[in-house]
Amino acid sequence: MSKSFRIAVFASGSGSNFQAIADAVNAGRLDVHIGLLVCDRPKAQVVERANKLGIPTFVFRAKDYASREQYEREIVQRLEEEQIDLVVMAGYMRLITSVLVEPWYGRLINVHPSLLPAFPGLDAIKQALNYGVKVTGVTVHYVDGGMDTGPIIAQQSLDITPEDTEESLAARIHPIEHVLLPQVIAQIAAGKIKLNP
Repeated sequence: MSKSFRIAVFASGSGSNFQAIADAVNAGRLDVHIGLLVCDRPKAQVVERANKLGIPTFVFRAKDYASREQYEREIVQRLEEEQIDLVVMAGYMRLITSVLVEPWYGRLINVHPSLLPAFPGLDAIKQALNYGVKVTGVTVHYVDGGMDTGPIIAQQSLDITPEDTEESLAARIHPIEHVLLPQVIAQIAAGKIKLNP
């Protein structure tokens, strides 16, 4: 395996999707190289995961910068230095600006725990439960600068049971993310999925 296709993963929390991607790479199911982790929380568990795996990190605190654009310019520079081919947002909890979106449009994807366009933004699982829908799921989509509005690449649905709580539903949604996201990355890396401008 060449591992010549390089990805960067953006995450803010525990990094379970980051770990799922790394596991898929290490198991030979995903022929990419994780060239960089970008994280906005220095103490996040995902940073520990990256360090254990020997994956380079760009870790920052937003409050250390005058604006989103300022730290995004640094991120874009680092992505270029690492020769990244695809940016994967996997639990990155910051809104992004055109500084990042414009140069990376079509090479920037996100995983979201709902069947978009339903329940964009924060607390998607809670939103679905509160609304009373019977089906939810996972979406992988291109990022276009809106709130989870970019073109949809792949979705997988999941029935909501009357007994479901936010915690139980999240526990069933996360394993779907951990399979679907690496599958989409593999298809993009293989040239099977491209954004039609």
